[in-house]
Amino acid sequence: MRFDEAYSGNVFIKSHPNYEESQVVLYGMPMDWTVSYRPGSRFGPARIREVSIGLEEYSPYLDRELDEVKYFDAGDIPLPFGNPHKSLDLIEEFVKQVLDADKFPFGMGGEHLVSWPVMRAVYKKYPDLAIIHMDAHTDLRENYEGEELSHSTPIRKIAELIGPSNVYSFGIRSGMKEEFEWAKQNGMHISKFEVLEPLKEILPKLAGRPVYVTIDIDVLDPAHAPGTGTVDAGGITSKELLASIHEIARSEVNVVGADLVEVAPIYDVSEQTANTASKLIREMLLGWVK
Repeated sequence: MRFDEAYSGNVFIKSHPNYEESQVVLYGMPMDWTVSYRPGSRFGPARIREVSIGLEEYSPYLDRELDEVKYFDAGDIPLPFGNPHKSLDLIEEFVKQVLDADKFPFGMGGEHLVSWPVMRAVYKKYPDLAIIHMDAHTDLRENYEGEELSHSTPIRKIAELIGPSNVYSFGIRSGMKEEFEWAKQNGMHISKFEVLEPLKEILPKLAGRPVYVTIDIDVLDPAHAPGTGTVDAGGITSKELLASIHEIARSEVNVVGADLVEVAPIYDVSEQTANTASKLIREMLLGWVK
């Protein structure tokens, strides 16, 4: 993709017009080719941008304003409909360009499989990488009904690449028994049901390390985020997720990239989910980009 001119569509509020001057590249990954239940997350990035106009530019949590972080909204990566192999290659190629320019990649999904090529690209630049993963689901399957490229496999893929002990999952409340057993046997950290308190215990262990954070919006209870592909009861509140984002901001980990995925706006006529996602992105930008 070209970065020599600003994206002509709707952009996230206060997006900086100049790529070269920006610290962060915000981009969409509009793919839902492998979902097993409800499609529609490919429309998530566009809607998050559109509703962001309703955000306040100031965060009372962090006492910072969006003007303090220069981020360039590059728009959505043009992905070939129905072709996961090529789509993932294009995502990795895009993120590599961002990393080569020493900028912070910030992705919006899209189904969770889109995180896999991003994490792979980030690992190539930061070989000591750790992953913080917040989700309702383990995403540790080797395949789903015979398909290795599935939204239920990205965490297994990155764990096998960087080592399971470097992957930390939080808020997990759904998955096959075999997935939980694999994590336990291979030294991967999984915190069931909760995020904030176990995160507080883990963050000091990651001090100084490069960390990539991937958040599936369904870590939230469906009462807080009904607009997602695979809803799962018993999740955390939006207040707890915000507090977890701020806990990372106060820690000594070096966040080198992030994404927020699985917003499917068609299932939420109130637009609560998209509006929550845009606020979460504001807090991540202000808290994690120094």
